[in-house]
Amino acid sequence: MQVTFREVDPFNCWLWLRFAHVPSHGERKYLDGILDSWYVIGRLGGFNAENLQAHQESNDLSFMNYDNDQASLAIPALMHNLGQVEYKDSWARFWVDFGTCDSISIDILINLLSHTDSQLLDLEEIVIGGVNESWDIDEHPDAIFEP
Repeated sequence: MQVTFREVDPFNCWLWLRFAHVPSHGERKYLDGILDSWYVIGRLGGFNAENLQAHQESNDLSFMNYDNDQASLAIPALMHNLGQVEYKDSWARFWVDFGTCDSISIDILINLLSHTDSQLLDLEEIVIGGVNESWDIDEHPDAIFEP
């Protein structure tokens, strides 16, 4: 699966997925489930790179000293909104307002899609940001800021 970044506005961002074929009903439902789960984690502040204590510790987490004071100092990182997935031929697209969540959210989404691509979905490409020349976009009704 090829990953391409275009111009990314974190408060008004389209993501595009290209399948190897027109996705089936089952593939669409599976993708919806992945994105719903990803959004809930973001909405609840899970994509906060300021507090990655276990990740930064090392491979051995036994008896790690977790610093609650450090965790409480992290600035909240909340995803604001996620639009519905739309489909056109072999393409899918969705809109997201990343809000204040960190870019680790994008890495995690790429990891999710890469794994499911090899197991369940036949994705050829994910494009983050920008526009798709063959599929016009209007201003998303949930966008808070003007593009």
